[in-house]
Amino acid sequence: MPKRIAYVIILICIVLTSCSPVANNGSIKWVTLKDIEKSLENEPAMSVGFDIDDTVLFSSPGFYYGQQKYSPGSDAYLANEEFWKEMNNGLDRFSIPKECARNLIEFHRNRGDSIYFITARIGTDAESVTELLAGIFGLENPNKVIFTGFKILENLKIRPIRENNIQIFYGDSDGDIKAALAAGARPVRILRPVNSTNKPIPRAGSLGEEVLKDSEH
Repeated sequence: MPKRIAYVIILICIVLTSCSPVANNGSIKWVTLKDIEKSLENEPAMSVGFDIDDTVLFSSPGFYYGQQKYSPGSDAYLANEEFWKEMNNGLDRFSIPKECARNLIEFHRNRGDSIYFITARIGTDAESVTELLAGIFGLENPNKVIFTGFKILENLKIRPIRENNIQIFYGDSDGDIKAALAAGARPVRILRPVNSTNKPIPRAGSLGEEVLKDSEH
């Protein structure tokens, strides 16, 4: 093989590896739902927490709509109160529930665990997200969704994780993992879909957390 072609192949491999959403240090703690079930076999019912966007819902359709309507080509719409009123009160009808979330929530619901949803969305006076999630995931008397806002994400999520004694927290972002660690909870990374509007895609396993296999779906 000519040296020039070999160099090109090596360069392509380096680029593809550096762009991977999965850490390439070879030490990722991959887990499956069965692994999580086994780890909790002898544990009493507990409180568990879930991020929403890209963790339990693929909600990019609503965010894409918001950007096109309020700030085409920029993220300024994320600071627009009118966008959040729409997002929290109807746009999730276009969100797609993730199959991994259905399975996880069903498992924790059957265990008798108390389920909390903690999101970095900006809160609004009214919201229909709690009702929507309850309907999708079959939750009776659900805890109201906790809205923290998205400034310094990990710091804002630490408090509700601690206050509700959440033992396991599932999330797709580095902020979710850092918040769980800081609050003394067990973090489990959910893979963010590659077609999410929330870029860049975080590197799974980069913080030493457990990563749920095939959880981008």
